[in-house]
Amino acid sequence: MTEQLTMIAVAASALGGIAILTAATLRGWQGWLELKRLELSGRHGAEGRGPMAERIEMADLKERIRKLESIAACVDL
Repeated sequence: MTEQLTMIAVAASALGGIAILTAATLRGWQGWLELKRLELSGRHGAEGRGPMAERIEMADLKERIRKLESIAACVDL
């Protein structure tokens, strides 16, 4: 009889462990999906940007304009 109770206790512990692991994995997956949603929504708006990010973007735009002007003037970079 004690062997049966031991087996039931081991099975219940294993089942509980699997349930905890599954719940933790599901919570992590939902957090990762939320992070990706925030990243995708952040690409379309300029909210939350700092002044340094704006400077970097402005420098990038100026570089692109310079390259386009040199292409228009038929000057090879």
